[in-house]
Amino acid sequence: MSQQQSAGRQLVQALTPLVVDAGIPTAAYYVLSGGFGMSDVAALAWSSVVPAARTAWGLVRERSVNGLALLILVVNAVGLVTSSLTGDARLMMAKDSGVSSVVGIAVLVSVAAGRPLMSAGLKPWVTKGGPAAEAAWDRLRGGSARFRQLERRFSTIWGSVLLTECVVKIVGVYLLPVHTMVWLGTVLTVVALLLAMVIAGGAGAAPMEQLVTAEAEAANGPGAGSGTPGEAAPAPAVV
Repeated sequence: MSQQQSAGRQLVQALTPLVVDAGIPTAAYYVLSGGFGMSDVAALAWSSVVPAARTAWGLVRERSVNGLALLILVVNAVGLVTSSLTGDARLMMAKDSGVSSVVGIAVLVSVAAGRPLMSAGLKPWVTKGGPAAEAAWDRLRGGSARFRQLERRFSTIWGSVLLTECVVKIVGVYLLPVHTMVWLGTVLTVVALLLAMVIAGGAGAAPMEQLVTAEAEAANGPGAGSGTPGEAAPAPAVV
């Protein structure tokens, strides 16, 4: 597979959750409320099923507990039940902002605790699944203060952006009409995610990838960063 094809495949993989968790529920809401005459509460409830099901299926398929995915699923489920019982459409929309808030806070707390939640999704992106690169990641995480700083920075940016998105959306939920906020909330989510990707990618992921590549090449020879074995160097270079 060429480098261009690999980059395209990674882009599709990165955007797929965004389409499922933001685009499909928005479209479903307007179809259910406008086409089938459902109330705002019912339409919002049913449109939340797809992203919740996707998260649950991801946990079952991977047969492992991803802390971030599990947190999102639990918060979604609790928020959906609570807001459905109250019958308040605005509260149901605020629930989505609450998910961003809880996840953002959890990510920031995980940084303070020294176990950044975003690293679970960052590691495969940085290492590209190469055994040498994954080994380099583990060595750097254990012995490089610079690497750990970048890892914390990546999660800190994501947590901060999610909290900011939460505040903006909650204000909009109670100031704007429900029909307006459904699509505007999706736009805000997309903008927040893209902003976090760009900032966290440039400030955290990119320099981490450079460190991983250099470490892998120092340990196993040129080309090891992509999983290609080479001649072993005397010792790995931990930055």
